Amino acid sequence: MHDTQSHAPAASEQLRRVVGAPGYALLALNGVIGAGIFGLPAVAAQRVGDFSPWLFLLCALIIMTVVLGFARAASLVSATGGPIVYVARAHGAFAGFQVGWLLYISRLVAMAANTVLLVTYAAWFLPALESGLPRQLAIALVIAALTGLNIVGVRAGMGVVYLLSVFKVLPLLFFAGLGLAHAEPGLLGGATLPPLPTLGETLLLLIYAFVGFENAVIPAGEGRRPARDIPVAIIATVVLISLLYFLIQWVALSLLPELSASSQPLVDAASVMWGTTGATVMAVAAVASIAGNCSASVLGAPRLSYALSLEKGLPAWFGRVHPRFHTPANSIAFYGAGAILLAVTGSFVTLAVVSTLVRLVTYAAVLLSLPRLRAEAGEEAGGLPLPGGWFIPALGLLLCLALLSQASATAWGMALALAAIGTALYLFTSRRRA
Repeated sequence: MHDTQSHAPAASEQLRRVVGAPGYALLALNGVIGAGIFGLPAVAAQRVGDFSPWLFLLCALIIMTVVLGFARAASLVSATGGPIVYVARAHGAFAGFQVGWLLYISRLVAMAANTVLLVTYAAWFLPALESGLPRQLAIALVIAALTGLNIVGVRAGMGVVYLLSVFKVLPLLFFAGLGLAHAEPGLLGGATLPPLPTLGETLLLLIYAFVGFENAVIPAGEGRRPARDIPVAIIATVVLISLLYFLIQWVALSLLPELSASSQPLVDAASVMWGTTGATVMAVAAVASIAGNCSASVLGAPRLSYALSLEKGLPAWFGRVHPRFHTPANSIAFYGAGAILLAVTGSFVTLAVVSTLVRLVTYAAVLLSLPRLRAEAGEEAGGLPLPGGWFIPALGLLLCLALLSQASATAWGMALALAAIGTALYLFTSRRRA
């Protein structure tokens, strides 16, 4: 998962409404497909074996209950800000700030997790990066380089995002499509359901590959027909991505029975199918995709802390603009430093779980906001009708809570500590500006 764009709540009337359904679909696509699918196939195979392709579909069904809730909210509220606006309108400014900060934290932790995975795949070209000091230095260097690039200017940052996004989807489509010839139907039919504790823990981790669709609801104030286009875009995109993930896991497991032991699962699977050339192409695709995700994260997420500062939720330090480059340099530097600290001290799996945990809290907050948003919009507002009325959002909320219960005490401790930092900064800022 990775996130490509952040927007603060703003008056939508001040923004040009130019984004259509294809644009929102691309935002969702880039938000969801980033790093998770390059790292999680091996972990899924290790934990649940041949059941792992089905587990990706089960994750898809779970996340779809949340997506439908977001689609409902987007059909009622067409203001820029997405989850922040939804929760602030329903539960007040402080709740909105908390959701904004949690979104920021989820992206920060995801940035760290994805950089760890990027260096893991880069080790296919440079084996020295597999462990030790060279690996840690490479992680720090990648984040520092992206941080410096984005401080210098948004144009440079966007150039990297566009360049690397070219390599994101096509190799995955080729792998899934051409790999079907090697897929074993018996693998799916013979899969057995894992024990419930293992199932729950693995679901929490695999959800990481599905988060990020909310990127599409954030710039609602810049859409031509956001109430209609956003629901269609996010639902269709998540359905298609879910099918792609299922096929990728099925093909990879069919090609590589020892998938669970691989640190570069898609590279090793591509090597079986196409030899060294295929492995090289997949390794390049993985590095490019993850680097693009990381670059977009450094470009977008610091704008969220910058905007929260302008809204007097964070100290003015976060809102300072570089006098020469005209970028939120302090926010970018803070984000980069935090990502380095997390990345060099945590593993991909641990960081992915923490990022997912925090994201699920924001999803639950949005689902809890739906009744108030519906009441505020009034009967004449209409909005996207959901089959079963409130059943799907209620189910989504229960599933989010069930997944949250699977997180370890360590993951909760890290998440709560990061959330507490935001609350402390908010209280400090409120007292200073009172």
